[in-house]
Amino acid sequence: MAGRIKREDVQAVRERARIEDVVGEHVTLKSAGVGSMKGLCPFHDERSPSFHVRPQVGLWHCFGCSEGGDVISFVQKIDGLPFAEAVEYLAGRVGIQLRYEDGGAPRPGEEPGRRQRLLEAHRVAATYFSEQLATPGAATARTFLAERGFDRAAAEQFGVGYAPQGWDALLRHLRGRGFTEAELKATGLMSEGNRGLYDRFRGRLVWPIREVTGDTVGFGARKLYEDDQGPKYLNTPETALYKKSQVLYGIDLAKREIAKTKRVVVVEGYTDVMAMHLSGEGTAVATCGTAFGSDHARIVRRLVGDTGAGGGVQLASGASVGGEIIFTFDGDAAGQKAAMRAFGEDQTFSAQTFVAVEPSGMDPCELRQAQGPDAVRGLVEARQPLFEFVIRTTLRSFDLERAEGRVNALRAAVPVVAGIRDRGLRLEYARLLAGWLGMDEDTVRHAVGSAVRSGPAARPGSGGAPRREGDQRAPRGDDRGSARDGGRPGGAGGPGGPRWAGNGDGPRWQGGAGGQGGGARRDGARPGGGGRDDRGGWSGRSDGARRPGQDRGGRPGGRSGGDRYANDRYGDDPYRDDPGPAEPWDDGGAGGEAGAPQATGARLSRPDPRDPVVRTERTALEVVLQYPHLVPPDFDDLGADAFSVPAYRAVHEAVRAAGGMVSARELVAASASGSSGSWVEAVSEQASSMVVPLVTELAVAPLPEDRPDALASYVRDVVGKVVELGVTRAIADLKGRLQRMDSASDPEGYQRVFAELIALESRRRMLRESA
Repeated sequence: MAGRIKREDVQAVRERARIEDVVGEHVTLKSAGVGSMKGLCPFHDERSPSFHVRPQVGLWHCFGCSEGGDVISFVQKIDGLPFAEAVEYLAGRVGIQLRYEDGGAPRPGEEPGRRQRLLEAHRVAATYFSEQLATPGAATARTFLAERGFDRAAAEQFGVGYAPQGWDALLRHLRGRGFTEAELKATGLMSEGNRGLYDRFRGRLVWPIREVTGDTVGFGARKLYEDDQGPKYLNTPETALYKKSQVLYGIDLAKREIAKTKRVVVVEGYTDVMAMHLSGEGTAVATCGTAFGSDHARIVRRLVGDTGAGGGVQLASGASVGGEIIFTFDGDAAGQKAAMRAFGEDQTFSAQTFVAVEPSGMDPCELRQAQGPDAVRGLVEARQPLFEFVIRTTLRSFDLERAEGRVNALRAAVPVVAGIRDRGLRLEYARLLAGWLGMDEDTVRHAVGSAVRSGPAARPGSGGAPRREGDQRAPRGDDRGSARDGGRPGGAGGPGGPRWAGNGDGPRWQGGAGGQGGGARRDGARPGGGGRDDRGGWSGRSDGARRPGQDRGGRPGGRSGGDRYANDRYGDDPYRDDPGPAEPWDDGGAGGEAGAPQATGARLSRPDPRDPVVRTERTALEVVLQYPHLVPPDFDDLGADAFSVPAYRAVHEAVRAAGGMVSARELVAASASGSSGSWVEAVSEQASSMVVPLVTELAVAPLPEDRPDALASYVRDVVGKVVELGVTRAIADLKGRLQRMDSASDPEGYQRVFAELIALESRRRMLRESA
């Protein structure tokens, strides 16, 4: 296990990594007033910029999709990295040597600082290979690319290079850059013989294989010359940097488009990735010398997101609910075998997995050459669900014109259908299978139900295999693909998503925990067929699928509750005491009243922005978080009930718990740049996980006043209005008390309350006059 990064080093990374520089590499930022910048959100499609960055606070927030956080969570979100890897990446950028608790290292077997040296060696090698592609000796490599429709610009876009013939060209180049023998061995760029080190890649076309961050960690090389006795494709061996089961070629170029479109296209070769991107399908990636496996699935899941039940359901328009993983297998037997392996993988997102196969067997590169970019895009659009592809592939092995063929086809296809863990989909594919076979639907459903109840069955990819015609053996295999996995954390339908489990006689509803990989939750079945969704509300559908245009909570439009604030400023920061934040807003549902407390206590009601009191309280908290040094001292005199909106009252309580304006001024004064970042951090530390995203939103929100010389008076006026509201409420309370009091029976008490009322009236008059 990698050591845990020391908390103070994480904080140092937050302070040293300039958020405007990191975000600016992905978003064109423009000034949006004093201390604020804005641009088009990289996480959803929009035409008007709603993505705001406030450098002095170190936070970002999109007011279109409600994503937000700090510089670490931005890297997590944009690059699909876990928290620790995002911190390590930023530390490398700003030159911070991270320390690990208990003497741990960044990754098992690594010394601190060594990883950066290996990455530098790969960067130098990638530049060297790229430069060599323009030399006279690389004529064969350039011809290879040209024959496949790739020009010089395409080679530069994908970093394609050439490894010269000879034994030590790269070796001498890297030695000249000061790399030691031990470092050269560790890179995987060299082989070792009796006479020492020599170049691993010689006389080959070379593609750099990069991590999602853009760092080169290995290379893939294609043979060019007949006298080369090596394999057609040669990759970097397993090293401290390069793990073939954990890298996807093209992920660095595709990550932004994948995050936007929630789609990834998995192809089989480097040139296929190039052809896809150049044809307008910028979500294409490829595995590197290995089959698509569970580690690859985790990379994809972080970028696409887990859509849970209903994900991948195709609508009549051709679009899908949730994300899509599309495999483009060759049409030959090997490609069909690869599809069966994909089916055999953990069905974490099988409900959203599709297959695109070119009927004539051409791969995307060949298709682009023969028919152009439109044909490549058409291949992707003509995708079909993975389940359907696997079942139809199984049926093709049998003669369905004969009774024996249909019966044997049924026996071969039933284990495949029974292996579908989503009960709703399983029943539907049983119905489709009956149609494809021309058999009675009840017969097919009974066979599938029996296979589910019996457990062991030949599942594709699980050691068993569909039987061919004439093989009368009973299906065999393990039961890992059966629906009895219901208790596994996350389960079918994606981590955190609900799922069906149980035997064929009676399903039971289970909901995953709210976060990725969370444990299963048994909520029972709701009368009427609905199921409890992962936000605690009833989905209203027995299969848990979302209707088109709804999020997971069944609300019209918008993002899912789990996604909306899933990446708050802390991401999955292990130093945060609470778990990840819950959905902070409850949109009210039927009859929801703005500002009204919710009975569940699990979500805050969304304030009505049209309410003048809501606007006043919100703006006051914005200036308190962004410009605390300008806030008048009497803000600290406000009581716990000064804010009437529950959401804003919770933020105010966190402000008070953090020490109020006295503490805020001390933190701002202690900051080298005079920023309020430490103050916002202190407030967030005091807030519950449900409130932290709202703190981030308020700290980044643009203010209507953008003149530096007018900020002080603006802040004073805004805070004065909140103080006045509090005084007005107190006046109303005192008037009510006076009406209930009997001046004759308690004259002293009556006079005391009356004096308090006069004092408050005088204070309110002064506040209005000074406004």
